[in-house]
Amino acid sequence: MANIVSPDEIRETFVLALSAMYQREIPQYATLLELVSEVNFALLESSPALHQKLANAGELACLNVEHHGAIHAGSAAELATLRRLFLVMGMHPVDYYDLALAGIPAHATAFRPLDERALARNPFRIVVSLLRPEFISDDPLRRRVRALVAARNIFSSRCRELLDICDAQQGLTAAQAEMFITEALAIFRWHRRAIVDAKTYEALLRVHYLMADAVCFPGCHIHHLTPRTLDIDRIQALMPEFGITPGAIIEGPPRRSVPILLRQTGFRAQAEHITFTCGREGHHIARYGKIEQRGMALTLKGRALYESLLLKAGVGQDNLGHQLRLGDVFLRFPDSEDALRREKLGYFRYKLTPAGEAYRHAIRPGVDPERYIARGWVIARPVKYEDFLPIRGPLNLHVAPGDELNPRSASQDVFEQALGAPLFSSFALYQEQEDKSKRRCGLL
Repeated sequence: MANIVSPDEIRETFVLALSAMYQREIPQYATLLELVSEVNFALLESSPALHQKLANAGELACLNVEHHGAIHAGSAAELATLRRLFLVMGMHPVDYYDLALAGIPAHATAFRPLDERALARNPFRIVVSLLRPEFISDDPLRRRVRALVAARNIFSSRCRELLDICDAQQGLTAAQAEMFITEALAIFRWHRRAIVDAKTYEALLRVHYLMADAVCFPGCHIHHLTPRTLDIDRIQALMPEFGITPGAIIEGPPRRSVPILLRQTGFRAQAEHITFTCGREGHHIARYGKIEQRGMALTLKGRALYESLLLKAGVGQDNLGHQLRLGDVFLRFPDSEDALRREKLGYFRYKLTPAGEAYRHAIRPGVDPERYIARGWVIARPVKYEDFLPIRGPLNLHVAPGDELNPRSASQDVFEQALGAPLFSSFALYQEQEDKSKRRCGLL
């Protein structure tokens, strides 16, 4: 159909609507967005070189939009339908996150765009975790959980109808896309009325907060959104001045000349009023705001070095001490683009210079690109990391990037079966980006 709306446009519109809804629900999140915007603007104004670098990379346009969020699915059926829903927005499941390694009764994937142009237009990604009732040792409570998620329907009939229409006509028209966004937002909206009594809620809370959050409400409300900052350390320091209590530490690698992977922080979850089916009033604590700062994607070799250093550094009780310890330990991790490239610790995108274009005929496939970089024929820029923190710990996700770090587990097979599709590998996607750029230069 000629008037089909692109998945990128639907995703872009959806994210704006989702942000507006979350700001109404969590006013402190609106304050956080203002702070992030102020810090980003001030840094770009004071650093023309950074402004030009982001402009060259096509990252300015989407700097001040949300870059990730997270939700919990209660059942395989919900997860499979969410996969269809995010596909309408051009988002695909990438990597497997075994949250059980962090003591969380769930496993997850992250839905995001795959294509470079789609990421440049709007890079929104969302972690979707799937509840694992088998971690509940109490048999009656485990059966109760399965019955509750089986009985609820978080998707409206109109939403399901639009998913079928999208499948049949390979997309949605403008009018259908508008209706789709309205129906999709309803899935992630906060509900003050629980679908359980207070006793059930408290029993699930004793198992884990995620168990209560994923089971006790009529939808899978968004439990955080995350803007991107250019200086996360500045944000961490300024949050108290804006009436926001920051998290204890900035998670991820230390501050570096060449940022790697992902650093993130945020404010603590707020107590929100709820009403149980028994009529009792109570509070639920789960939803909060995060901020992220992204760096370059690491190869398997780079990831292995990163994880080993992170484990050596441990987790500090306060942010200042933690960052100082990280900085000392990570002195072993090269901090220049040239070193990262030569040691094959990160992924790079290659491009011919004007001189390289003039000598394209002299470039031979398979020759070490360093030779042409030294001649000034080729330049290499880091590939931005588009995924989530691959670290073990009670506050973080653990990604299974490849056999070298974490062999494919039976749990991943179970997750993919529930999802109804195989997961993409982030490592394969980054390697594909690098290889494509090399082919365009004649290096492959």
